[in-house]
Amino acid sequence: MTKRKRPPKPIKDAPFFKTKEGAAYLGDAFDLCKGLKDGSVNLIMTSPPYALHFKKEYGNATQAEYVQWFLRFADDFFRVLTDDGSLVIDIGGAWTPGKPTRSLYHFELLIALCHKVGFHLAQEFYWYNPAKLPAPAEWVTVRKIRVKDSVNCLWWLSKTDHPKADNRKVLVEYSADMLRLMKRGYRAKTRPSGHVITDKFGKDQGGAIPSNILIYGNNDANGNYMSQCKAEGIKPHPARFPIQLPTFFIRYLTDPGDVVLDPFAGSLTTGEAAERDGRRWLAFEREEPYLTAGRFRFDKSAWTPVDISQRNGEHGKAKAQQALLFT
Repeated sequence: MTKRKRPPKPIKDAPFFKTKEGAAYLGDAFDLCKGLKDGSVNLIMTSPPYALHFKKEYGNATQAEYVQWFLRFADDFFRVLTDDGSLVIDIGGAWTPGKPTRSLYHFELLIALCHKVGFHLAQEFYWYNPAKLPAPAEWVTVRKIRVKDSVNCLWWLSKTDHPKADNRKVLVEYSADMLRLMKRGYRAKTRPSGHVITDKFGKDQGGAIPSNILIYGNNDANGNYMSQCKAEGIKPHPARFPIQLPTFFIRYLTDPGDVVLDPFAGSLTTGEAAERDGRRWLAFEREEPYLTAGRFRFDKSAWTPVDISQRNGEHGKAKAQQALLFT
């Protein structure tokens, strides 16, 4: 699909703060993305506001509005990605208001991104959060006609059908059964399903290839981010995903030195994961308190606050262009 390229527009503001590897910007992703060069980002890893029935303090579109709301950003997401780049979206499902049935909004978004924007579905992933509370209470704990929803969808989309990826970077520990099999040896054979298993199956490859079901709890109550928020009297972001999620995809889909963007950055979990693994990163967030608290994810010696006087005018514009475009 041929896309009409729009020229980058000037960035008005300098970063809210910078670190060795990245920069966080205060503003709307719709405006900030337009200042990025074509093909300048290797991975967009993000968890946008979900289309939940109840309005959240960080703002979220309704189920009926959601696809059109997200598509406002999608052309620029496509434009700024490298040809082998990826877009990974963590998106939770939702219930139909007042009914014990599920919304299709996240599936409709996936289809629209592929059919209208030109993305390819590289693979669908699912994040299982065993700590998730049973909800909605009316259907799960009161009437007891549904079970709790513990899985988020993770849409891995790519600009072309051959994105950069290497599953050897995200190998997991072998199961006890596999360790026993490797120890006693494996005889090549054809399985009842018809799959031909060679003797390579029994060799130690350094770990097992992970599945597309990622199991991570979401309980960082004792982490540095939460501890510092409490110490400073700052309210933490109410909807954070675990750092293992962006870490998995950053390692799987990028190399050290690549650029990772989170356009709905929240508490900067993606930025922290990128910083730890030596990737350059950009974070866009329109709520200043979230960026203020997000600095706690980085060692104070690593981040450089930008004086408010430098965020405006030509000086701020020049600094923003340099940091944002990594020129």
